[in-house]
Amino acid sequence: MSEFKYACPVCGQHMMCDASQGGAVMECPTCFQKIVAPQAPAPDSKFILTGSKFTEKKISQTLINATAPAAVPEKSFPLAIVLVLVLVAAAGAGVFAFRGKIFKSSGSAQTNEVSVANGESSTKSTKPEKVAVVAPPANDANWTLSLGTNTIADTTAAGRIHGQDFIVERATFRDGSLMLRAGTKGAVEFAAFVNFAGAQPESLAGKTINVMSDAERAARVQLRWKDAADEVQRKEFTNGYAMRLEFGALANNHLPGKIYLCTPDTEKSYLLGSFNADARKPKPKAPKK
Repeated sequence: MSEFKYACPVCGQHMMCDASQGGAVMECPTCFQKIVAPQAPAPDSKFILTGSKFTEKKISQTLINATAPAAVPEKSFPLAIVLVLVLVAAAGAGVFAFRGKIFKSSGSAQTNEVSVANGESSTKSTKPEKVAVVAPPANDANWTLSLGTNTIADTTAAGRIHGQDFIVERATFRDGSLMLRAGTKGAVEFAAFVNFAGAQPESLAGKTINVMSDAERAARVQLRWKDAADEVQRKEFTNGYAMRLEFGALANNHLPGKIYLCTPDTEKSYLLGSFNADARKPKPKAPKK
């Protein structure tokens, strides 16, 4: 028999389960909640899975029938109103089909500027300015090293790194490492990395990972930021931090997820929210001739 350990999602108590009991309902010995055991992890997995709380929901068919609205008899529509609606729909379709020609002159007037100098005219094309992404102000109430069970919001992951407000603008999963960074291209100057020791996205899809602050050793987390001298600084943690990662299903080379991360630095760095990591595998390098 092959046993594995998993954590209660309510109180965090670790429980043992046989591999054949994945999906079975068990009772937590600490909080006495009914917990559904997760499926057995891979033999070489280094992370402790988390079970899910068992709930029973029964809906009475009689109640559904009693509360369903009564059917309203159909009424015939006057022919004149039908004709008017058909004409309005046809006019709308015509405007949509020829919208390019109808609005061409007005659009050109808004996007072009004409300047006259020394008797010569020139036309300059103007483009709308790109709105800068601004991180929401950090809040100390979001930082705690006690791993709770509160639901992580679906809002874009954001927080604070080394005292600076931070928002995730791009997420990638490459070579067993999750990167959540500010900016979408160029040098990585402001980011959080979680290293899974070469694990592939397929092995993490659908899994929940909990890291308690009292764990002796866990996945390596690196924070990256720029100091007052505009120099990129780094700080790594292999324990002492609290983290919950909830990965969704891998689809179209993307691995969605939610993260709650608080590190034990004096600046109280944290990251909270959702992301959708690009998990495409890099193209193999061409062999040298």
